[in-house]
Amino acid sequence: MNVEQAVFLVGGLGSRLKALTGDTAKPVLDVGGRPFLDHLLDEASRHGVKRALLLCGYRAGDLVASYQGRSIRGMTIDTVAESEPAGTAGALALAADRLDDWFFLVNGDSLFDFNWLGLLPANDASKTGWVRMALASGITGDRYGRVAVDGQQVRDFIPAGTLDRPINAGVYLMRKDVLSRIGAVPCSLERDVLPGLARDGLVEGVVVEAPFIDIGTPQDFERAQRVVPRIMKRPAAFLDRDGVLNVDTGYVHHPDQVRWVSGAREAVRWLNDAGYLVFIVTNQAGVARGLYSEEHIVDLHGWMSAELRRHGAHIDCFEYCPYHPEGVVERYRLVSELRKPGPGMIRKLLAEWPIDASQSFLIGDRETDLEAAAAAGIPGHLFSGGDLLDFVKARIKPTRRTVDFD
Repeated sequence: MNVEQAVFLVGGLGSRLKALTGDTAKPVLDVGGRPFLDHLLDEASRHGVKRALLLCGYRAGDLVASYQGRSIRGMTIDTVAESEPAGTAGALALAADRLDDWFFLVNGDSLFDFNWLGLLPANDASKTGWVRMALASGITGDRYGRVAVDGQQVRDFIPAGTLDRPINAGVYLMRKDVLSRIGAVPCSLERDVLPGLARDGLVEGVVVEAPFIDIGTPQDFERAQRVVPRIMKRPAAFLDRDGVLNVDTGYVHHPDQVRWVSGAREAVRWLNDAGYLVFIVTNQAGVARGLYSEEHIVDLHGWMSAELRRHGAHIDCFEYCPYHPEGVVERYRLVSELRKPGPGMIRKLLAEWPIDASQSFLIGDRETDLEAAAAAGIPGHLFSGGDLLDFVKARIKPTRRTVDFD
């Protein structure tokens, strides 16, 4: 299943934050130095979403003016403005002609630090329900409603209380068929639609213990100022490509040439689930040698990303160096710090992404990879073959942050 759209519910009034939302929509209140919604959009883009759709209500004009037509790491942003309050389900119904058959649906006032692709079904999508929802476990207190789940089947939604059950984390994988259950507006997804779907066996849940924060009350909004920047600054795994993800058969540049290293896709998924950003840093001297073009590299990385998504895994960014001092193509014949053992690709990513370098590392199959890591100030691990997932688990301790992140 390839899900390319994320839909954000950003129409709420924010009545419990009246002192702050008088002239600002709640999702764009400043949290950690930037609009809260921007954090959510970053999450969507790094999980491979190509198109974001904002369902706007309160102060819709401000949201449309700020976000319509913007692009984040190749993800385009579109908006729909409701003329009067329609509720969370009603907002979906009003955007019916803009929805894909499958899409992510995201609450615009909460952040859950988990791997979105873990919501994708492992097999034929026709055999799954209409909704797969992220459930946050380990959340204490009596503010949130609880979800009764049996395996992955959601059985019931329970009013707010202190029960030892997970909560709705506000991120869904949703089938457009859900629209058939939406009645007259205003209509609430949580109160009017999901309970009936659960009774009919059409809602599944994926339980994850990970940091969760919403900004719906003054106390949680204040807490978010501390917690959100810490959530967004993640450790990173820098992986060489040839010899680590795929077998190095020499100048690999086409899908037909790719043979995955045993456990490679599973290792990327493990790192995603453990809370790491995952980057590829690869020398591609074949471009300088005239054996293939940069377009071949970009196309291959797109294909690899699609294959990884089948395993619920993703690469946050591919970096490659096409230069070589002995290249035959003149514009690529140069000495570059990007080329390992130079640390340029790693340093570039450290500068462009919110990375906790103290908890980051590199895995490569050559000493030049380890030299690049050392020059960038992170540890390196030499992979000499075998199962990559076993290699990662033996050396890297999972650092998934707990719900008590602050």
